[in-house]
Amino acid sequence: MKIALVGYGKMGHMLEQSAVSFGHTVVATVDVFAADASVKVPEGDGKAVADAVAASGAEGVIEFTHPASVMGNIAALLPLKLPIVVGTTGWSDRLDEVSALAASCGGTLMHSANFSVGVNMFYRIVEEAARLVDNFSEYDTAVWEMHHNQKADSPSGTALEIARRVMAGNKRKTELVTDAFHGRPQPQQLHVSSTRCGTVPGTHTVFFDSAADTIELTHTARSRQGFANGAVHALENLRRMLSEGSLQPGRVYGMNDVFPGMF
Repeated sequence: MKIALVGYGKMGHMLEQSAVSFGHTVVATVDVFAADASVKVPEGDGKAVADAVAASGAEGVIEFTHPASVMGNIAALLPLKLPIVVGTTGWSDRLDEVSALAASCGGTLMHSANFSVGVNMFYRIVEEAARLVDNFSEYDTAVWEMHHNQKADSPSGTALEIARRVMAGNKRKTELVTDAFHGRPQPQQLHVSSTRCGTVPGTHTVFFDSAADTIELTHTARSRQGFANGAVHALENLRRMLSEGSLQPGRVYGMNDVFPGMF
């Protein structure tokens, strides 16, 4: 497949390595700042991004940029009607808007807060654990995550998805809190806290705590390579399933759609 990469920072370089190792050709690397990108575009210029992708002859797009740029990129890229995989986080509150845009122009997008196979297995483990804990009111629950100091959003999209899975399993947790507490937390509140430090690729921990003991579930990423590999495989599956007709254009998909039955 001919792939265009929108965003050519550290993650973009890893995506290129993964794509090439899986037998694909990277026909464009588009970025605002990267000196070694094949196409440099003005900041916030979605049209320039789309023009560069269209001119490259790409058959699929992977977008890993910045929360401030992602919506403009999505809006410009969807009308190209290429399969698009988006790994940028920080825009989940505008998912309905993106879904409406995809439907109106016939473009197709797949997104995930985290493309790591291990993290997606972790989601399932957390949800089942929360379901078990829901039977025992003496256990409280919290989520903590830590990432490198260059990460632009907080809490991470992965942490928010973990929180969603906790709340799906544990019906006693009905309110998500991501700010610092300035008073005693209420039993229905699920606290998600964040730390930014150094070069940590990503660590997520779920705590189930009682007076008698503590259960901790932790996923620790050793590098971003797992994210890159997963994003490339997601684009492979998205393109294949659109071609086969098992997925339809004009929609927004997630991991469960392009890896059916796995997560």
